[in-house]
Amino acid sequence: MELTGAQILIEMLKSEGVDTIFGYPGGVVLEIYDELSKTDIRHILVRHEQGAVHAADGYARAGGRTGVCLVTSGPGATNTVTGIASAYCDSIPVVVFTGQVPTHLIGNDAFQEVDIVGITRPCTKHNFLVKHTEDLPRIIREAFYIARSGRPGPVLVDLPKDVGSKKIKFEMPGEVKLRSYNPTYNPNIRQLNKVMELVEKAERPMIFAGGGVILSKGSKELTEFARKTQIPVTTSLMGLGAFPGSDPLWLGMIGMHGTFRANMATGACDLMIAVGVRFDDRVTGKTDAFASHAKIVHIDIDPTSIRKNIPVTIPVVGDCRLALENLSRLADEANFGDLQKKRKPWLDQIVDWKSMRPLDYQQDRSGPIKPQYVLEKLYELTKGEAIITTEVGQNQMWTAQYYHFEKPNRFITSGGLGCMGFGLPAAIGAQIACPDQLVVDVAGDGSIQMNIQEMATAVQHNLPVKIVILNNGYLGMVRQWQELFYGRRYSHTCMSCAPDFVKLAQAYGAVGLRATQPSEVVPVLKEGLFSSETVIMDFRVASEEGVYPMVPAGAPITEMLLV
Repeated sequence: MELTGAQILIEMLKSEGVDTIFGYPGGVVLEIYDELSKTDIRHILVRHEQGAVHAADGYARAGGRTGVCLVTSGPGATNTVTGIASAYCDSIPVVVFTGQVPTHLIGNDAFQEVDIVGITRPCTKHNFLVKHTEDLPRIIREAFYIARSGRPGPVLVDLPKDVGSKKIKFEMPGEVKLRSYNPTYNPNIRQLNKVMELVEKAERPMIFAGGGVILSKGSKELTEFARKTQIPVTTSLMGLGAFPGSDPLWLGMIGMHGTFRANMATGACDLMIAVGVRFDDRVTGKTDAFASHAKIVHIDIDPTSIRKNIPVTIPVVGDCRLALENLSRLADEANFGDLQKKRKPWLDQIVDWKSMRPLDYQQDRSGPIKPQYVLEKLYELTKGEAIITTEVGQNQMWTAQYYHFEKPNRFITSGGLGCMGFGLPAAIGAQIACPDQLVVDVAGDGSIQMNIQEMATAVQHNLPVKIVILNNGYLGMVRQWQELFYGRRYSHTCMSCAPDFVKLAQAYGAVGLRATQPSEVVPVLKEGLFSSETVIMDFRVASEEGVYPMVPAGAPITEMLLV
């Protein structure tokens, strides 16, 4: 049958199981939008294209599927770049369709023409400029395959206007076969046997898990392996939820704002099994002092990540879930003797570290509200079952420290890029992917204003997203650095002209609530969380509260500021 390029796009989206698109229309994608109106694919009209990509990102993380965006050319396309870069840093499968001027005008400085393929080449897993409608079915099939296979990531497809309008004979493409791209899923069993030899000899082992464990759906296998071998577990920010936060083997998060026990264990361990991590600078601190007494095993599906930042004793290329599954089976077959007895001195040391320097704060009844208190009460009221998104900054770190994640895909944050404005649109995407779940965006008063316009998206689509604003009147994390390292010179970090968030919520047709005293925190949370509407909860928290522990930039992670 003969179809236009726009019709082919719709047919291909259906064949990939796409049921939701986040987008914003414009001139060169009108043919596509016209065809979209004739389908049952749900389109979520965002208020800014950056919000579209963040929403697709949140949808992908919460729902375990590929997120999809559709925007127009020029500024529509360039507005997606921040969202694409965030998804790229965190390895999130998103396919972004951008409109482009007709092929004969490309390179002529036509109205709203930009080289979006060139612009996004450094921050996409792959991208395409479709020059011929005949290539469109194959390219779309390849785009989805590349986005979700191997180490996932965003893929951009640039669609010139004439490619969407031209009619061709359509045939559904077959299975994707790319000679230059063949991810290794099955880990080498000989390498895994070497890992188990180290496990057997180790006296002070630890597991360091990252977002790759969650992306590979390997959380169950991680938990089984850790329990069988009695190895304590820490995770990166992106790995939170990969291991139950209530398990006795849980160390807490590692890194710049990690727990005292996790960071001290890193400095003392004799074996580190790193699974699905990048060893980024916020984790390692001073690299030559990181786990300096340990043999390091690094398991990752992306071979370019191994040895990139940290020397490795045993590299294992493969899918994290399959590797952990095999390690767990090998643990069943091994004769480790009395592991409980062998690990007891190490586990006792970790308990001592925890009791010596637990995560702690003091909440006075008379105020001011401590942000940690808000997060603790949020956890208690939701019983850890909510999907939590965050903005970026202190709000993000306090959430990582004080909200205890028991399951994967419950913590959604911009980890690698650290993108302010991520949380609200990501919460919208997560709520659409999981309509029966409670979704909460924890925000700061600075970061929430980056994409506050997406309140209109949430209200229009009747999404009961809850926004918890830790309102301290500052760009809090930057202010903290200025306090510690710049003599308390708060250069342009005061947010004294922030809006009245209660009135702002009401202006959008949402519910606005406020707490200014500690006694009001629980009542406001209860009213907001159990509302069926979109809600902003404005908590006026201590203005100069800091996130601790904190490892200064360039210091070993065992040298923490604890006050």
